[in-house]
Amino acid sequence: MSGERAVVGRRALTYAVLLCLAGAGLALWAATRSWSVEMSVRPAPLPPVRDTRSGASLLPWLPALALVTLAGGGAVLATRGRLRRALGVLLGVLGLAVVAGGGYGLVADVGGAVSRQWPALCLLGGLLAAVGGWWTALRGGEWPAMGARYERPARTTAQAASAQGDPAGSSTPLAGRRTTEAWDALDRGEDPTAD
Repeated sequence: MSGERAVVGRRALTYAVLLCLAGAGLALWAATRSWSVEMSVRPAPLPPVRDTRSGASLLPWLPALALVTLAGGGAVLATRGRLRRALGVLLGVLGLAVVAGGGYGLVADVGGAVSRQWPALCLLGGLLAAVGGWWTALRGGEWPAMGARYERPARTTAQAASAQGDPAGSSTPLAGRRTTEAWDALDRGEDPTAD
């Protein structure tokens, strides 16, 4: 039963991370597209000037929030327990802020010919990221964490005492060998730690 629960937990973790990453990536991409184009007429014979404004130029904080949400989506994998749940709350709030930016782009009169598709995609991306974040906040504490192979191994007291007692590290097989000799041995394909 616990094996089945772990599979379900891994699947939920994968879906939540994908929601956060896909939503934040979509919002970041949509924020860099042209949201409005304004044509300024100039006296003849000069052609009109075309002023294109992206979502990033209209709302400079929008791509920054999307980028932070993108990074936070990846960080969900490296956290566990309460920290993962707190990160989920943060991602949910950031996603809602991106939704607000996309909503502003949909209803605001920014002048010129306005393209509503990019703010709509930004809003959709923020919603996806918010759903992934709130799902992580609610269920993330139950999901599996990264394996122990990704953690730093704990030092035993004997290793710590030998490291403190001999700062030169003469207990290692490389003691007395120059560093360049060890690198040269590696270049030749030899194991420098073998005696």
